Amino acid sequence: MVANLWATSRLLVNYPEPYRSQILDYLFKPNFGASLHILKVEIGGDGQTTDGTEPSHMHYALDENYFRGYEWWLMKEAKKRNPNITLIGLPWSFPGWLGKGFDWPYVNLQLTAYYVVTWIVGAKRYHDLDIDYIGIWNERSYNANYIKILRKMLNSQGLQRVKIIASDNLWESISAAMLLDAELFKVVDVIGAHYPGTHSVRDARLTGKKLWSSEDFSTLNSDTGAGCWGRILNQNYVNGYMTSTIAWNLVASYYEQLPYGRCGLMTAQEPWSGHYVVESPVWVSAHTTQFTQPGWYYLKTVGHLEKGGSYVALTDGLGNLTIIIETMSHKHSKCIRPFLPYFNVSQQFATFVLKGSFSEIPELQVWYTKLGKTSERFLFKQLDSLWLLDSNGSFTLKLQEDELFTLTTLTTGRKGSYLPPPKSQRFPSTYKDDFNVDYPFFSEAPNFADQTGVFEYFTNMEDPGEHHFTLRQVLNQRPITWAADASNTISIIGDYNWTNLTIKCDVYIETPDTGGVFIAGRVNKGGILIRSARGIFFWIFANGSYRVTGDLAGWIIYALGHVEVTAKKWYTLTLTIKGRFASGMLNDKSLWTDIPVNFPKNGWAAIGTHSFEFAQFDNFHVEATR
Repeated sequence: MVANLWATSRLLVNYPEPYRSQILDYLFKPNFGASLHILKVEIGGDGQTTDGTEPSHMHYALDENYFRGYEWWLMKEAKKRNPNITLIGLPWSFPGWLGKGFDWPYVNLQLTAYYVVTWIVGAKRYHDLDIDYIGIWNERSYNANYIKILRKMLNSQGLQRVKIIASDNLWESISAAMLLDAELFKVVDVIGAHYPGTHSVRDARLTGKKLWSSEDFSTLNSDTGAGCWGRILNQNYVNGYMTSTIAWNLVASYYEQLPYGRCGLMTAQEPWSGHYVVESPVWVSAHTTQFTQPGWYYLKTVGHLEKGGSYVALTDGLGNLTIIIETMSHKHSKCIRPFLPYFNVSQQFATFVLKGSFSEIPELQVWYTKLGKTSERFLFKQLDSLWLLDSNGSFTLKLQEDELFTLTTLTTGRKGSYLPPPKSQRFPSTYKDDFNVDYPFFSEAPNFADQTGVFEYFTNMEDPGEHHFTLRQVLNQRPITWAADASNTISIIGDYNWTNLTIKCDVYIETPDTGGVFIAGRVNKGGILIRSARGIFFWIFANGSYRVTGDLAGWIIYALGHVEVTAKKWYTLTLTIKGRFASGMLNDKSLWTDIPVNFPKNGWAAIGTHSFEFAQFDNFHVEATR
């Protein structure tokens, strides 16, 4: 069981205390909230992975840095709360140098294996984190020889205990390949499939390996999302023999208008206000996670209920027993994918009989959730215990639609709570960042969400003056992509509903002749859709030209001209957008005015570069009037 993220916790690190710690407690603290057993993280590869890019520990061939991004911090926070949590790493994209000119991580198998193993070794050396499982390439091709080389390299580094999960895609190909290839069979420890719809395939079951739904859910965290989650947590085992289900994503800590907004177990997308919401999927998780642990095993008596719904039973082998029952209706438990064939659930009475050593159990604790109408809604409520002494281990429950029951011998269950967090607020309409941080705790500036490229705090040794501390775009080649990254780099910030605004920023092109940078407003798309982002983009180039475009790709040209601009020199760009018109200034002198802009009507502010090139930004300032 449960937890997962990538490029989805971007805003979480910026939360002020105590709210940041409270959010982490709701996710990871045992017997408090979601009490997650597993944390699966992206091995940052510098590429777009749904809602943003995550930095690699090796941007370039001779570069190693184990303090970039937020995944290290997140794993440590999870371990701090639950030292037994299982850690999994999985690459989505890879830095470009591994591909030697190709958009493919299997050009040099040794090199890619070396890159992944350095991440595991670095996790231990710099953060004392033991990675338990490693994946291959998220939802993309696997290479059988690569998997074998990875296993050998892990062993040569004394990492025999790190297990391999493959292939984080469909069941079919990897299962069939394992049955035909004895060495591959030996080196793959877990078969992981994504969005299996609660079913596995015969070949996967024939391997006798552990089967996991290694990515699932990704559904809006409403009560319907909670219903989806409750249903698949049970039925992934009942129908498909999967002993672990991992939710994408852990916490919705990214701008909501990015793809798959609010598809996390809880919502924490306002670090500027401290507001967060403990959504119902957290309490659905608790029904399983608080009353089982890795190492517990399912009993043979699991199945479907006569009038819809399912039940599972697990034990620790030491006399403890947990039974989880769900009656999620079709209407209120549709996941985002795959298609869910119709089924019916209606009121019923279900009788359970405890046999063998379980017949001696005197009492079961009862935890209850009812999703749906506010008047009848309960989330993870403890009911009166069931006393079984006089009933020969038999009990009957009345079950209605959209309910969850956990019956357990464990008395440690708890519905944790804190005082309500601050009220929701819009992103501040005046926002400034001069990036003057001597020893930054995180490599990235708060609230900037990189959508192509990687923007990091930078200490400019050549400039002891005003631009000593800057924000720098640090990729000099396109990564091996997972999604359709843009051809330009871009980082977004602010309120998607911003309409009228002035953006001002100092910029520094590092590449002579061909280099270029931009500032932008009303940027209307991000994540996997970033290539097609529209907005108002104000560019200057080292060849002495400027442009105003209506899109990131630069197809829609509003204006262009010559201007005295060169590389290796600081300039101040100002972009003002008001109603249907935009104007731009260079070094506080008007450069172009009143260009008509009819679309889009609103969007984020942004900074970026013309290509994968080094460039710096400083004294970023937005004034928005909504």
